[in-house]
Amino acid sequence: MNSAFHRLFKKVMGAAVAICLSICLMLSSFSGQVDARKSLLSGDYEADTVSVSQSLQEIITSSDTTQDDQSIEENAVPLIYEYISRYRPRGDVNGRNSYTTMQTALNSLAGHYKTFPNRPLPEKLVDRVQQELSKAERSLASGD
Repeated sequence: MNSAFHRLFKKVMGAAVAICLSICLMLSSFSGQVDARKSLLSGDYEADTVSVSQSLQEIITSSDTTQDDQSIEENAVPLIYEYISRYRPRGDVNGRNSYTTMQTALNSLAGHYKTFPNRPLPEKLVDRVQQELSKAERSLASGD
């Protein structure tokens, strides 16, 4: 009788400990601080495309005069990722010439920053990206 009571006690205690741990885990996930940040984009494709294009052109031209490549990358990469992630899934946008041209420029920049994080942009890449960004703005202005 004593051993049956002992086995029952162990099972009940094991279940109680499991329940307490699961409650602690569930409550601890709600106690953390959320670091939500404001979106860098407005949601208006045309305005966002012009804004991102101009911002990246400023970042690219400032990279020639500034030696702090880490801060340049920290400014450009989140902007690139947010633009692509916002507009790639939208079928009404991702088939437009302005979007595909913009995506080409953004992929080139993101690829450089991912592969060579602490190196300045090569002059050929700067010229190509500026050309693509200008082409995307012109394409957008012409209605595509």
